[in-house]
Amino acid sequence: MRPLTAAEIKGNWATLLLPINPDDSIDFGLLAEELDLFLAARVDGIYSNGSAGEFYTQSEAEFDRINQLLAEKCNQAQLPFQIGASQMSPQMSIDRIARAKAWGPSAFQVIVPDWFPPQYAEIVTFLNKLGEAAAPVPLIVYNPPHAKRKLSPEEWAGICRDVPWVVGMKVAGGDDAWYKAMQPIAQRLSVFIPGHFLATGIANGAHGAYSNVACLSPAGAQKWYGIIRSDPKLGLEIQGRIQKFFAEHIMPLAAAGGYSNMALDKCLAVIGGWSKITTRLRWPYRSVPMEQAIALRPAARAAMPELF
Repeated sequence: MRPLTAAEIKGNWATLLLPINPDDSIDFGLLAEELDLFLAARVDGIYSNGSAGEFYTQSEAEFDRINQLLAEKCNQAQLPFQIGASQMSPQMSIDRIARAKAWGPSAFQVIVPDWFPPQYAEIVTFLNKLGEAAAPVPLIVYNPPHAKRKLSPEEWAGICRDVPWVVGMKVAGGDDAWYKAMQPIAQRLSVFIPGHFLATGIANGAHGAYSNVACLSPAGAQKWYGIIRSDPKLGLEIQGRIQKFFAEHIMPLAAAGGYSNMALDKCLAVIGGWSKITTRLRWPYRSVPMEQAIALRPAARAAMPELF
């Protein structure tokens, strides 16, 4: 695939969830099946090594094997894909980008250094060095809610000015004031927000979602995105029911159970039942019990029939 511009990065993108065997190894057969299911669902794009891809657990050999498989499937199907080159080590991020350029990704996703909160000047230096290594493939900055340095609209405006390699962001979104402040940035960068806020985000100028709703149902999330574009009122009504299901059944797993975001994403996949993937996370993080996720299937289908 060719590198994408900011204007071309839009819609419903599915995250590559990492299937884990009982011995903590990666089930590459199931990973290939997962990619085939995403392709069959006709999602707008696929990305690897987000939180649900458990990039922080991978050896370099595993990183290469995962992303070569992703590239092979997506290049054959002519589907846009992004490779997550994030790493705790900035040096290893550059190494990953240098190797992965040959696979032809549409963009690279990266996180800013996270061991100690970086200053703005350090973020610019970091992103420019990665951008130079990645060129002509552009960068997407993944700035999750738990990052040690959450970028403000003013800092995103600075990145637009100071880092030509960045074409988009993966962020938590915000309130009306945040969207208003982000309007000039959204003219330059692709703004992606969480999947369960997609209708609100699109109405306020966001371009799409690297979607947790696609974890629940890749085909359903793609159908919902089409509804948002054709019937915004119905799209918002469906979003209300999605958020109600999340508030009643998913968020308590984090608040009361202490489960991580990647545990919730895999739980959603099991609730959706579209893949053989389990809730199992790689050591040392805890997984939502399979039986707890399976028990939520009837409630999900009752609340959001459009997704199934």
